[in-house]
Amino acid sequence: MRWALVKVCLAVTTMVVLAFAVPLGLVVREMASDRAFSNAERQAATMGPTLSITTDPVQLRKAVESTQMGAARRMAVHVPAIGSADPVDIGEGWAGAHAVEETRRLGRATTADVPGGGSALLQPVALGSGDIAVIEIQVPESEVSNGVTTAWLVLAGVGLALVVGSVAVADRLGARLVRPAERLADAAHQLGEGRLGARVPEDGPKELRSAAVAFNSMADQVVELLANERELAADLSHRLRTPLTVLRLNAASLGDGPAAEHTRAAVEQLEREVDTIIRTAREQRPAVQGPGGPGAGAGAGCDASEVIRDRMAFWSALAEDEGREVRLAGVDRTVRIPVARPELAAALDALLGNVFRHTPEATPFAVDVHDAGDAVIVLVSDAGPGIADPDAALRRGNDGGRDGSTGLGLDIVRRVAESTGGDVRLGRSVLGGTEVRMWIALDDRARGDGRGAGVRRGRRKRRGN
Repeated sequence: MRWALVKVCLAVTTMVVLAFAVPLGLVVREMASDRAFSNAERQAATMGPTLSITTDPVQLRKAVESTQMGAARRMAVHVPAIGSADPVDIGEGWAGAHAVEETRRLGRATTADVPGGGSALLQPVALGSGDIAVIEIQVPESEVSNGVTTAWLVLAGVGLALVVGSVAVADRLGARLVRPAERLADAAHQLGEGRLGARVPEDGPKELRSAAVAFNSMADQVVELLANERELAADLSHRLRTPLTVLRLNAASLGDGPAAEHTRAAVEQLEREVDTIIRTAREQRPAVQGPGGPGAGAGAGCDASEVIRDRMAFWSALAEDEGREVRLAGVDRTVRIPVARPELAAALDALLGNVFRHTPEATPFAVDVHDAGDAVIVLVSDAGPGIADPDAALRRGNDGGRDGSTGLGLDIVRRVAESTGGDVRLGRSVLGGTEVRMWIALDDRARGDGRGAGVRRGRRKRRGN
């Protein structure tokens, strides 16, 4: 594309230069010739007054030699025979007798080629007797073409400079067009090779800027779709942890024996496989999923009290088997939140599953729901050993987890809360163990002008006092 643009510009500029330079060169040559013959006519005119006064050969010779052309022996005067007088010829003739007689007959100035090069100007002059004298001026070829070669060289140089300049400009313009296209192609190859961070600078011509915007938007969509798929795979795998927890607890109560050991080994193997799926799905995530991704419930809603009662009915049975004391508060009235029922249920299962997996049997736990007006707070607390580093535990939701935990449970809770403009905090519960506080925002200002965020920060500060 770049070379094609250069060739087109080269051809067009060359044609334009030729169209102007060739006629201009011819005009320069004609002007030089006209200048030479005009000068010869002026020199011939200086002899007109002398011829009108006298035709005496001596006087005419003196008059010829006093002129510039005569001194340079480039002027001749041809006077015809008048009466009984002989014809008079002053100086050498170059055009010949026939050209002189033809000029007398025509009665106007003529030019004739001179053997050996050059030309001769023949100017007729009327004498007092009525006869016609002819003044002949030699015009050499060097005078006719004086300055023409220099002018042509200048024209050729200017034309060549124009062609070279146009090629350079076309090359720069071509580079400006080609570079954005090459970057677009390179980014497309990178995206095709799996480098999902490839983006194109939105510069260059308008059409290529539009193409770059469309490509970047497409790449963002691809990243978002892949992130959604991986998060969905991880979420679905994590939801298997709930029935696996029940299965593990039931297998633990089977007692001893080969069948019981095989069942417990199979449950452990299944749990390891589920953990592997979760980690694999979350490795090298293409982008950090924002509030609009999986788990976002701003477009749907549910009754938080109803969902919590339903899930607590399931987990209470397991708690009774393990001898855990359960306390439930704040679910005696309807509490609407902008979170879809399946998402809230998944978040609760993640929190309660963590309690059963990471605390000893007979450890009590509690679930509290608080309606704060502009937000709903769900507290899950236990009397277990607690979390030594809450910040690291929250980060595990982003980096895949360490110390045997996938970290996805808290990440599910965090994404559900952040989908409404809320957040998740870890702390020490009144029972002595861990408290997970899920803040679900109800005020739209939390997503808009930032004032809701200020309200939340103020409430957190008061709660921490």
